[in-house]
Amino acid sequence: MLKTTEQVKDFIIDCLEEKKAEDITCIDLGEKVALAKYMIFASGRSIKNIGAIAEHISIELKHQANLKVNIEGLGNSNWVLIDIGDIIVHIFHPEARNHFQLEELWHKRVSKH
Repeated sequence: MLKTTEQVKDFIIDCLEEKKAEDITCIDLGEKVALAKYMIFASGRSIKNIGAIAEHISIELKHQANLKVNIEGLGNSNWVLIDIGDIIVHIFHPEARNHFQLEELWHKRVSKH
């Protein structure tokens, strides 16, 4: 059973790797941002792949940690957001990831504090 935020984060990264997500990055927001403790970014190869990765993470978190997750953008989206409370996961199509550049924004925000 996953008990700590750190264990859940590591489990999510394992799920992303298992489903062949690409370019996985985790930003430790620490106590600097009230929104979450970790923000994880990954890319999928296609819209269908992005949805499959998000659904896999959701199902595994429910079974392994009894966690309820909120998913936004599932379906025909090139960006899916998974909110697990202390952890937020962004799964992008590579073009959308490059367009929005959220990682860079969050890195800058965390670096300022």
